[in-house]
Amino acid sequence: MLISLKNYWDSDAVKSLLAECMWADDNRVNEELKRYLAAEGCELFGCFINGELAGITGISCAAAHEVEIRHLAVQKNWRGRTIGSNMIAEISGWEQVELLKAETDQDAVGFYSKAGFEIHSLGEKYPGVERFECVLRTRGTTDISKSSH
Repeated sequence: MLISLKNYWDSDAVKSLLAECMWADDNRVNEELKRYLAAEGCELFGCFINGELAGITGISCAAAHEVEIRHLAVQKNWRGRTIGSNMIAEISGWEQVELLKAETDQDAVGFYSKAGFEIHSLGEKYPGVERFECVLRTRGTTDISKSSH
């Protein structure tokens, strides 16, 4: 079950996971965390196992019925145990979600493809780095507002 991280006490654990999917320095990670905590339409969720923050996913709900996965990361010691897939499955099951999108690089294309996303190349957005749009059309089953509390 995803839990909002707006009031989570261990910001270092959150920043560590956020840094893994951003490839950024501490200043950029801190700024991104502040955006999640303050912005309307953005939310940062955590997946906990035995009280430990095992994974995070940051989403944006800019368009009606469309959610963008902006960040997704799982602690190294929890990888390979379907945590990332389960986070995606929970979000795709929310009632208002009809379209789930993510942009990624080559490293995560297989993960999103296995989760049922259609993969479309965006070309080389940065020198030597091809980016991909991942799209999942879904019909949800749970209310998004209830899932964020």
